[in-house]
Amino acid sequence: MKIYRNLFNRIISAENLFSAWSTFKGGKRDKPDVMRFERHLEENIFELHRDLTSRLYRHGPYRSFYVRDPKQRHIHKATVRDRVLHHAIFSALNPIFEKTFISASFSCRVGFGTHKGVTVLERMIRAVAQNGTHPCFILKCDIRKFFDSVDHGILMQILKRRIKDDDALWLLGEVIESYGSKSRERERE
Repeated sequence: MKIYRNLFNRIISAENLFSAWSTFKGGKRDKPDVMRFERHLEENIFELHRDLTSRLYRHGPYRSFYVRDPKQRHIHKATVRDRVLHHAIFSALNPIFEKTFISASFSCRVGFGTHKGVTVLERMIRAVAQNGTHPCFILKCDIRKFFDSVDHGILMQILKRRIKDDDALWLLGEVIESYGSKSRERERE
């Protein structure tokens, strides 16, 4: 298993943060919070970079709201600044972990998605049902409050197996722990 060091500097580099901004802003430029961030883009990115470099960065609170999609879902949205950082982290970690995902996983993966997932599912159904000549059963389910139930300790242990960079692990811990019972308690206050 390959070990990764010096990820922190790759994550927090100004170049990576600006690249993360470019990825993040797609389709969101007309949102008021995104427009406010972009109005002072360089200042905001360099301030984030300084806070990360000096380890003064603290993940902000989440804004909570509901959407119908088609069922009602409770959404917790991080600030623009934090979401830009999430993209920066993703760009550094995705190449490390992408190859470990199962081939039939399509959610939130570059080059995958709903349409590709439906195509693969259709192929699997045809194979199992032998082109409709045999019964085939499918379970459609959703894990209720999945992200609320992720064990942060186990997640950090998985990351620590591959990442040997104390600064990167500090940052990942800060982001992971930002979404938990303590952050949701602050949100209710």
